[in-house]
Amino acid sequence: MKIMLARRAAPLLITTMLVAAPAFAQPTGSQATTPAGTTSEPTGTAQKAVPHTSRSAMARQPGETMQNLVERRIGDLHGRLHITSQQSQQWDQFAQVMRDNAREMDRIYQQRAEKLGAMTAVDNMQSYAQIEQQRAQDVQKLVPAFQTLYSTLSDQQKKTADEMFRNFAADARARHQAAATR
Repeated sequence: MKIMLARRAAPLLITTMLVAAPAFAQPTGSQATTPAGTTSEPTGTAQKAVPHTSRSAMARQPGETMQNLVERRIGDLHGRLHITSQQSQQWDQFAQVMRDNAREMDRIYQQRAEKLGAMTAVDNMQSYAQIEQQRAQDVQKLVPAFQTLYSTLSDQQKKTADEMFRNFAADARARHQAAATR
C-alpha cells in the first residue's frame, strides 16, 4: 500500500518541484534581488554565470513558501538552461505562470492551515483533494508555457532540460521509496 502511494505521489512531487517550485529569475523590466541579497539585471540582458545548484537544494525548506521555492527553482532553471535574450519573452511567460501557480498554492495552503484544527477527517480529505486538484490545474497551465519555451531552446538546452526533468523524476521516486520503507 505504501509503495503504491509512493508511486502515485512521485509525479505530484515532480510537478510541485517544477511548479513550486531553477541563477535567479529576473522580473521583466526591473532589477531583481536574489536571496543572497545581490541584484541582477533583467531577463534578456547580460547575466553572470550562476553556479550549479544541486537538486537537493531545490527541496522545499521547512516553513518556506511555495513562492520562495519557485523563485529558487526559476533561478536554477534559468542558469542551467542558459536562457538567451532571444528566449527571454518565452522564459518570462513561463516564469510568470510558475509564480502565479505558487501564489495560488500558498493561498490554498494558508486556508487549509487556518482550518486544519477544526477539520473532520472528511473535511481533511476534501481539503487535500482541493490541493491536488489545484496542482493538476496548475500543471495544465504550465505545460503550454513550457512547451513554447522548449520550442525555442537549442539542442543542447533541450538535452539539459530533458536530463534535469529525468533526474528530478528519479530523485523523487528514490525519496518516496525511501520514505515508504521507513
